[in-house]
Amino acid sequence: MNVGILGGGLTGLTLGYLLKKQNIDFEILEKNKECGGLCRTIQEEGFTFDIAGGHIIFSKDQEILNFKLNILGDNKVMSKRNTKILYKNSFIKYPFENGLSGLSKEDNFECLNGFIKTINQKYDAPKNFNEWIYQTFGKGIAEKYMIPYNEKIWNFKTDEMATFWVDGRIPKPPSKDIIKSSLGSETEGYAHQSHFYYPKCGGIQALTNSIEEKIKDKITKEFGITLIKKEDRKWIVYQDNEKKVFDQIVSTIPVIDLVKLLDEVPEGIINAINNLKYNSLITVMLGLDVDKLNDLHWLYIPDKNVLPHRLVFPKNNTPNTTPEGKSSIVAEVTFNEGDNISKMSDEEIIEKIISDLDEKKIIDKNLVCYQKLIRLKYAYVVYDLEYEKNIVKIHKFFEELGIDLCGRFSEYRYINMDGCIKSAMNYVESNNFTQ
Repeated sequence: MNVGILGGGLTGLTLGYLLKKQNIDFEILEKNKECGGLCRTIQEEGFTFDIAGGHIIFSKDQEILNFKLNILGDNKVMSKRNTKILYKNSFIKYPFENGLSGLSKEDNFECLNGFIKTINQKYDAPKNFNEWIYQTFGKGIAEKYMIPYNEKIWNFKTDEMATFWVDGRIPKPPSKDIIKSSLGSETEGYAHQSHFYYPKCGGIQALTNSIEEKIKDKITKEFGITLIKKEDRKWIVYQDNEKKVFDQIVSTIPVIDLVKLLDEVPEGIINAINNLKYNSLITVMLGLDVDKLNDLHWLYIPDKNVLPHRLVFPKNNTPNTTPEGKSSIVAEVTFNEGDNISKMSDEEIIEKIISDLDEKKIIDKNLVCYQKLIRLKYAYVVYDLEYEKNIVKIHKFFEELGIDLCGRFSEYRYINMDGCIKSAMNYVESNNFTQ
């Protein structure tokens, strides 16, 4: 058995690592000069930045957490989460419903009153994400934070988004916690990530680099796939005239790109692919000539007049992310091709972000000593109301074709690093490689 793994991001590398442990022959084909995908890290001028923003290591699944921690070995540190929301120029505890006492008395009352009204209210099943937010949190929390923030990060109207995905991604808070929060008693939301790990050195790419090091002889980089064909029960993967032959292939590359590498794809599948929604991401990395900026790990910003939806402060994960005496910020901005943000130049975006953060007194613009911008085409899968109808067709097509899909943009699911690793584990188990 010879398995071709398309893509060398976290999912592809994990697949290779697990197959090697089962003595299965494989080869990873990666189009770029380095592996890692969305888990890549930039190291320049003494600064360390994760290109996709705020990666941390946590999990509800102990098996997956142990997998990541064992891969990192001694190269890890643990932190207690300190995360805030910038609301009306005040830092409110995250998640918002656990920080109500930090609001003005009027806002606090409106949030608590709105939530209490939902407790015994009988609702029909929500038709969309917007209805789910109102039914779960009430009018105050919905309109002050949940809807503005979610429409900012998703760059999509919440009443045009599905609801099936929210279970597990946005926990429904216990009623007593919200009441205690309003009264000023300490409560902790999203407890599974209240403590997290991060690589001591090397950024999040230290995780993928550690996996890669164990299987590096099975990775071919700068192999840009141009065609995939099946001949005589073998899969032929081409880069122009160069070809690789496999008994089985598993794709971790975006399914939107994968379909373009195949011959004779039915029009119905092309239409389903074209109807999938996703967000792209801009990350702006700033170095600052100040030793300690704050003690936050990340900061959420629902205000539509401030360009980023989230800020990450790498030095508070580990001091090894900055030169001595410096600090840094990663600002995250979602966009879609053709929208106003996509039409802004890199220089305009950087200037706007620096100006916004200076105005909000998060930084002093005169202390910026390093700046860099990266655009990532595929960042977030968006679950619109047509998603399930489209993805069922797509998955069925590839299942019948005999190409396995594994990972975030291949399966086209909104999953984090945990989900990618779990997807790889499931693939190996379901193909009986473990037997």
